[in-house]
Amino acid sequence: MFELIQLRCFVAVAEELHFGRAATRLNMTQPPLSRQIQVLERILKVSLLNRNSRSVTLTSAGQAFLVEARRIVQLTDSAAAIARSAAEGRTGIIRLGFTAASGYGYVPRLLSHANTVLPNAHLLLREMVSGEQIEALITNRIDVALLRPPLRRVEFGSQLVLKERFVVCSPAKISTPDRPKRLTDFNDLPFIMYAPDAARYFHDLVAGLFATAGAAPKHVQYVTQIHSIMMLVGAGLGYALVPEVASRLRPEGVVFSALEGVEPLVELHVAWMKAVNNPTIERFLRALEELPDIDPL
Repeated sequence: MFELIQLRCFVAVAEELHFGRAATRLNMTQPPLSRQIQVLERILKVSLLNRNSRSVTLTSAGQAFLVEARRIVQLTDSAAAIARSAAEGRTGIIRLGFTAASGYGYVPRLLSHANTVLPNAHLLLREMVSGEQIEALITNRIDVALLRPPLRRVEFGSQLVLKERFVVCSPAKISTPDRPKRLTDFNDLPFIMYAPDAARYFHDLVAGLFATAGAAPKHVQYVTQIHSIMMLVGAGLGYALVPEVASRLRPEGVVFSALEGVEPLVELHVAWMKAVNNPTIERFLRALEELPDIDPL
């Protein structure tokens, strides 16, 4: 069977129709180039070139063989380039888990940045609550997670990527002077609370804020998803505290206002399995670190 070097030599001569130029193109001298062509012709048992002292032309067999030889050379070059790109983390698949709320603002900006620095990597997105993402990381169903703390897994690498404020979510029919501005303003007001099981992170944050402030709103509903909370607020069932980025959605019947006296404390982390050795994932994590600090809105 012929070798790749013989195909490269033939393609160069066939395209240049000159042994000297083909040898220069391949960075070799003419004698070994001629020998490679002769070996190829012996293997194929056909004449590929018409040679004389003044010119080189292709035989009919050479013309037919050139089409496939060129394709094989291009495929091998492409395969080598793909392998190098994968080894360097410039191509590959990244399975990214994210929470619904992170998709309101942070994830779109992250994807835009990743598409710039990793144009040949393919991102497969999986929307999951944080608990599901932890399980998905452990069982190798996702590669990278954007989730809420706590993590508490020694096998995870993690990093804080975003910290944002809570804002007050009020029914639009409530006039501005009557909307709560401070935690103590929520005393005895109807409040849409995060579910203590499925939305424990937000439940514990909000409950802790009210406990510290000595405030006691009336919990009229317990809900898991932020968009559902805002829907209930819009229906006039009560008030809520939501991450600032949620105000991007602008749901009907809802207005947002600042919550005074409370620092940013809603955290979003990126997590991955430390033991995984994947250049594409490592390059994606570096790109994430390079993402400029952004306002959650």
